[in-house]
Amino acid sequence: MRVLFVVPPLTGHVNPTIAVAAELAARGHQVAWTGPAAALAPLLPPGALLYSAGDRGAADGYDVLHQRWRDLRGVAALRFLWAEALIPLAHAMLPGVHSAVAAFAPDVLVTDQQALAGPVVARRLGLPWATSATTSAEFTRPFDGFPKVGEWVTQRIAGLLADCGAPGGWDPRFSPQLVLVFSTPELIGTPELAGPPELTDDRYAFVGPAFGARPPAGDFPWRRLDPARARVLVSLGTLNREAGARFYPAVLDAAEALGDRVQLILAAPGDLAATAPPHVLHQEYVPQLQLLPHLDAVLCHGGHNTVCEALAHGLPLVVAPVRDDQPIVARQVTEAGAGVRVRFGRARTDELRHALTAVLDNPAHRSAARRIQASFAAAGGATTAADRLEKLAGTDRPRTEKGL
Repeated sequence: MRVLFVVPPLTGHVNPTIAVAAELAARGHQVAWTGPAAALAPLLPPGALLYSAGDRGAADGYDVLHQRWRDLRGVAALRFLWAEALIPLAHAMLPGVHSAVAAFAPDVLVTDQQALAGPVVARRLGLPWATSATTSAEFTRPFDGFPKVGEWVTQRIAGLLADCGAPGGWDPRFSPQLVLVFSTPELIGTPELAGPPELTDDRYAFVGPAFGARPPAGDFPWRRLDPARARVLVSLGTLNREAGARFYPAVLDAAEALGDRVQLILAAPGDLAATAPPHVLHQEYVPQLQLLPHLDAVLCHGGHNTVCEALAHGLPLVVAPVRDDQPIVARQVTEAGAGVRVRFGRARTDELRHALTAVLDNPAHRSAARRIQASFAAAGGATTAADRLEKLAGTDRPRTEKGL
């Protein structure tokens, strides 16, 4: 089987495909990616087969977009995402995805929900395709309280399909054949209540998170981890880290108020954490997956990947959502009982101190996190995703208990 992953240049959307691709390759299948090559190449494993699609004329094209986007919030951020990023990206990627399909001859396309050129090409060429849903926001009726916003998004998608010469009346965010959801109902909520009734259809595969290999994060001072303190990672992810000018100082003040009982591991730009006291372990970047087993809790922006990685290790969370799907993910965490939500834009020291105390001292939060951890393990992650892709392509075969 030959599988082509169609992805946007976003770390959190690429990482799960790396894990699924590794599982497929271990089974003897061939894999490749297509998308903006300049941005994707550093995110993929060495030697990965990558076909360029959607590269802008200047290497900093996506950096410029990010600088314009990072200070937006709420509906303004959503409108920018669709009007300035996703729709133009779909148009830009369309010729390259066609070329990638012609060159690689895939049996199946796996296309991210934000890489809309993939479904257009798959439908045009009659290829089987699966949706890669790396965030669960689309499965929670996100626009129930904002119907006009939902209608506006629907109109943007319809306009894209018309501009591409594709038939209308279908949604490229959801494959009619297979949707790989990298979460579980234990976190999302009951599917019948959280989303449309068809979520109970077999095409929706709740596989749980899939963790792929990451590029090295540089040297990490492991010996500085203090076993006498509760260790808490503070991270705003890869896209929101520069937005924390007011947030990081409030977090540091909260940790100071907690005294000797907490050690923060702060992943933040150096100029935004210049006042970090000596006992705070500050790094520009951290090896997050390797670090999580050594932690007691995580304070983050509510990004889907960071949240799932923490919960996969049974760690309770303090979530401070910034924009996009993060408020939805934060609500999922709190409704599941696995953490506490705080404000990002108006974060106060006492609010953060109380939140950190709650997730560290209240065993109910850790118990809920471990319940979700168990659901992730049972879902199967990359192994289940690969099984479903083989079934979609008609190449599945009976396996022994060892998976052979």
